[in-house]
Formats: sequence, C-alpha cells, structure tokens
Amino acid sequence: MEGQAKQAYFVNEAFSHEEPSQGLDNLHRRKSAGNKELQLDLNGFKKSQDGMGSGAGGGGGGGGDPPNLDFDDILPMIGEFGKYQKILFICMIPFSFFVAFVYFSQIFLTLIPEQHWCHVSELDGLDVEARLALSIPMVNGEYNNCYMYDVNYTEVLAQGKVMADPAWPRVKCRHGWSYNFTEIPYSTVATEQNWVCDDAALPTYAQSIFFLGAIVGGLLFGWVADRFGRIPALIGTNMMGLFAGIGTAFVNNFWEFAAMRFFVGFAFDNCFTMMYILVLEYVGPKYRTFVANMSIAIFFTGAACLLPWIAYFVADWKILAIITSAPLLLVIFTPVIVPESARWLVSQGKVDKAIGILKKLEHRNGRNVSPQTYQDFANSCRRMQEQEEQNGSYSVLDLFKSPRLRRTTLLLIVIWMAISLVFDGHVRNVGSLGLDIFFTFTVASFTELPADTLLTVTLDRFGRRWLACGSMVASGIFSLLATVVPVGVYSAALAIMGRFFVNISYNIGLQWAAEVLPTVVRAQAVAFIHIMGYVASIIAPFVVYLSNISTSLPLIILGLLGILGGLLSLLLPETLNHDLPQTLSDGEEFGRGQSIWDFPCLAKKVDDEEDEKRNADVEEVRSQAFVRGTQTGASLNASTGGELRSSILRRSIKSRNSTKL
Repeated sequence: MEGQAKQAYFVNEAFSHEEPSQGLDNLHRRKSAGNKELQLDLNGFKKSQDGMGSGAGGGGGGGGDPPNLDFDDILPMIGEFGKYQKILFICMIPFSFFVAFVYFSQIFLTLIPEQHWCHVSELDGLDVEARLALSIPMVNGEYNNCYMYDVNYTEVLAQGKVMADPAWPRVKCRHGWSYNFTEIPYSTVATEQNWVCDDAALPTYAQSIFFLGAIVGGLLFGWVADRFGRIPALIGTNMMGLFAGIGTAFVNNFWEFAAMRFFVGFAFDNCFTMMYILVLEYVGPKYRTFVANMSIAIFFTGAACLLPWIAYFVADWKILAIITSAPLLLVIFTPVIVPESARWLVSQGKVDKAIGILKKLEHRNGRNVSPQTYQDFANSCRRMQEQEEQNGSYSVLDLFKSPRLRRTTLLLIVIWMAISLVFDGHVRNVGSLGLDIFFTFTVASFTELPADTLLTVTLDRFGRRWLACGSMVASGIFSLLATVVPVGVYSAALAIMGRFFVNISYNIGLQWAAEVLPTVVRAQAVAFIHIMGYVASIIAPFVVYLSNISTSLPLIILGLLGILGGLLSLLLPETLNHDLPQTLSDGEEFGRGQSIWDFPCLAKKVDDEEDEKRNADVEEVRSQAFVRGTQTGASLNASTGGELRSSILRRSIKSRNSTKL
C-alpha cells in the first residue's frame, strides 16, 4: 500500500464512449494495472496551504475550472490516522463486544444438556443411575429423553425392584425433566421452562424471530440514520438492545422470550456498524485496511471468544443476559467523543457543520489547513450533493430491466443467501460437534482472525471470483468430510475448517456485491441483497435443528450449499483491475467479454512509469464521482447520501474499504 499520495494519470478505455459531464473538471487518467488507490495530484493542495494556489484537486489541464475536493482528498491534510482517529479506533472496542454479545448470546441462554430425562418425583430419594434404571426406557443403548414407564412407582419401590421391565407401558414425560449439568454447569431459560422433546424447536423459533427483528430494525434505524443522523441511530439501536436484553432476564414464558429476542434483533448489526462506518469516514484511505479488518479480526473475535467463558463462570442465564446487555448503556457517552457523520451532514446541506468537525480533527491532530481549501471543499460538496439528487430517481427495480444486470443481481442474491445460511449454520452448529461447546465455540470464533488476515493479503492478488469460489467450495468440502469421520475431535476439526473458509467467503461477498452493482443504485441494491441474506439466516436455525434427527444432516446441507454457492460465483464478473460501474448502462456492460478462466494474478502488469509517459497527453473528461468510484479506498464517496442509506449496507462498506482495488 502506498505510503504517500502520488499523482496518477490514467485512460479509461472501457468507458470512452460516454459523453463528458458539464461543469466538472478535466482529469488525466491512466488504466491502473493493480487498480490501487488512484489519487489526484495533491501538489495543488500544498500550494493552497502555502497560500500559493486554490487547493487544486483537479489535476492538470483544469485551467480555471473549480477544483473538486472530497473527503479522501482533505483527510491527508487534517491527518489520515492521527491522534484523534486512534482514539476513535479504540472507541470501537465496546461496540465490537456489543454486536458479538447480541449475535451469540442466545446460544448460551438456551443451552440444553444432551442428557435429560423424565422427572419422577417418587424416585427422588435414589441416585441418578437407580432412577434411570427404574423409570426410563432404553433406545439404541441410551436412555430415552422424552418417555418414561407408566407404572405406579410407589408400588415398584415397595416390591424392591431395581430394574425396569421393558414390557411396561410407556408414556411421555408428565412431571418435567431432570438434567445432567456436568458439561453445561448452569440452568438456562430452556431447561427452566423445559423446551425439550415436543417443545425442542422453541429456541429455533426464537432465533428466527431474532432475525426478523434484525430486518425490521435495519429498516427502522436506517430511516432514523438518514432522517436524524448516525449518532441518534447508533444510540437508539443500542438502547433498544439494552432494554430488550435486560428484559430477557425477566421473561416467564416462550412468547415473552421471543418478544425480547425480536427487539434485541433490532440491535443486531446496527449496534456496531454505525459506529464502524463513522470511524471509517474519518480515517484516510491508506489506513482503512488496518482499521476495517483489525476492528473485526481483533475486537469482534476477542469478544466472541470471551463470551462462552463469561457464560461458564457466571453460570446463571439471567445474570448472563444482564451482563451482556448492560454495557450497551455506554452508548450514551458516544456524542462526547464521536462526531456526527460529516458525509451525512453534507448530504443534508449542513456543509458548515461538517467543516467544523474537520477543523476539530485538524486541531487535535496538530495540522494546519488553509481556509481556501475548506472553501473549495465546501463548493465540491455542494456540487456532489446536486449530482446525488440527480441520481435519486433510480431504484432496485431498475436492476431487473436489462438482461445481464438482472442475471448478475439474481446471482448475487442467491450466492449471498447461500453464504449467509452457511455462515450462520456453522456458528450455531457448534453444539452438535461432539465436544465441549465452550471450547469448540472459542476455537471456531478464533478462525475469524486468520481468515480476515489471509483475506487482506490475498484479495488483491487473486481477485474476488476465484477466491470466493475456492473458499466456498473448500468450506463445503470440509463440511462434508466432517460427516464421514467419527464424531468428536476429527469431525469438529473439519467443521471448524469449514467455518474458517466461509468466514473468508462472507467478507468477499460483502465487498463484491458493492463493486459489481452500479453506483446510482448501489446503496438500495446492496441493502436489498443483505435483507435476502437475513431471510436465509432465518432458515439457518432450522437447518441446525435437523441435528436432532441426525448430527450429519446440518453439515451435509451446509456442505452442499457451500459448493453450490462457490460454483455459482464463477458466473459473476471479476472486479479486480476493472473500473467499477457507475450508471445502469455501465452495469449492463460490466464484465462482458470476461472468461471464467481469467486469473487477475496471472495478468501482465503494466509498468506505471512507462504507462504514464505513454498516456501523458491523453485526456478524458470524466466526473469526479466516477474517478472516486473506481477507488475502493474512496468508495465511501460514491454518493454522499445514497451510500449510507441503510444500516444493512454498512457492513458492506467495511469490506469495500478494507482493501484497495
């Protein structure tokens, strides 16, 4: 990754048929072999700071045209990762813990020991083995969980019998269940309310209701974020999670529990990603790889690995619900440290407030930016807002009006649903792997760290398509292999490898959808695709529930879906080393002529210096928005208001900024 901004010129032959936009500066461009961060000449910026120029951001040949400055132009001047941004990065820690607790806590609130049997009060004076021998039928060499012998146990004891007669009549449990809490050393809401046997699916229903809440909450707080700002939405979603999470500790029946899970679902994703994107907005492009990936790889992974041991040592599901929810109250201190989104302020026409925030960052980072630069920036923001308003008439339906774009959109939906289902299925299937769930969950969660690290290193080398295919297929193969080895260490190790590879696929999918879809409808389209992913996540708990029939069934389904999703990903266009589509017509033509056998890592690299010399005199008039749209590091600027419309979209922006194209 380049340490300093460099002048870059390139010719975009793929879009040379388009007419130039009026009123926008002329920009020299070159085709970038690696599609690395493409930045405008910042020499003019230095002149502006020295009082010698207007802060040109427009590149050569602009003449008297007004300079175009966006956030990624001005951030290097106020400090890309200075003292204040480092404070913001640290402030992401509690929110990373929040989303891990919200997402995973139900697993440990509803654990049920595998060994549970009908409770027979008349036999309470006997030890466990004696009670089982007298009251519970044997099935395939194991005591049945749901049936007991229908006899008069007072008479049985009086007769001095110590073993049941298999010919005795059987009946479903009448007086509740007894549980072996050796491996799971605490009572949960599921064991207290006996969600077993005929009611064994209730935790599954509750988890699906959680994802319904996530859909509603995403839409609701997405609207709040657009109407009132990111900070109010961040506070609102975390406070919802706080009240519903604490309320979970006081439920008395399933429907109360399900209602609390629905409202806790409001906080899923939103409770972290709004903070996440706020921080990314104030970090310079060359540091977003570190901030975007490490906040997930370290903070989120750390929280997920810690959660099972909190549950283990607290050993009380009600206290666990409170402990994992009460910290969300810290969100009320967010406005003291975290500024409102400057991009949202610009989209609302509050450019002066946005500049005020940038000036605070400048002061705290010990920088000095000239007033003229801020004025140029303000003028550019107003022009960008006008352009965004012109693009506001598009909708998701426009993606289905042309054949190739419709095909791409449908493929993205199916692939993302497969990835979401496989990912969530692996998360929740840890209890069926035959090992201690606390240890297994920790190891499986830790795979996020090497997965994110490996992805950061390889994504710009191997591209999206084959890496997505390879990781999904590998996840599927390891999942299937886990079904043909003995249950225990071997099957768990193979299943965890499946989880590792689907982690990679998940992060690729987040970025890929945002790159393939055209800018003018990107926000709505990515949000729609992610909603479809939540629909798939609603199904995931039922797939995991099939382990009650056979422990192999969930892994077989997850394995087949992984392989199918991986193969389908080969039908999508590669985005590495390609300028991203801006208009619907760009999206229709994007990827035409590509072969599935194209490997970006094998493509001949263009020497930058020779290319600059060869194309120094070739100019192409393109809009500033398009130039920024070709840069992953700057993709937050693709549309000021549209790119952040939905909280469901915000996780996609994480990956779009996690590596430079």
